[in-house]
Amino acid sequence: MVIDSSGNSINRQIITGKPSVSVGSQTSTINRQEGTQTAGFDSILKQKLAKSEEIKFSRHAELRLQSRNISLTQAQKDKMKEAVAKAESKGVKDSLVLMDNLAFVVNIKNRTVITAANSNELKDNVFTNIDGAVII
Repeated sequence: MVIDSSGNSINRQIITGKPSVSVGSQTSTINRQEGTQTAGFDSILKQKLAKSEEIKFSRHAELRLQSRNISLTQAQKDKMKEAVAKAESKGVKDSLVLMDNLAFVVNIKNRTVITAANSNELKDNVFTNIDGAVII
């Protein structure tokens, strides 16, 4: 055991090759493995950002999709992500997204679809509480 200049004890375990540092009653071990890759901060950040770009559906929107027999393909979901990104770049908070005879009201900040309607419900309908529209 070695005492550093601040009074903390430092233990070095030569047998395992893993030094451990004791500060008060807490001990942490530093693992160094040769030849193995661990997920770095950059890759974890990219994964988290990719997940945050995903479009979510509120419970209300899910019920609307089911009751109106609307199912989205992956291509449509990708278009929706692009529409949300466009609306976000313009500072829109709540957007109407029109795509393939479907309408969605989307909260841009939370990337959440609030409600959905098909072409039958679009006629004579008024969309409120939106500050932008994206037509794709």
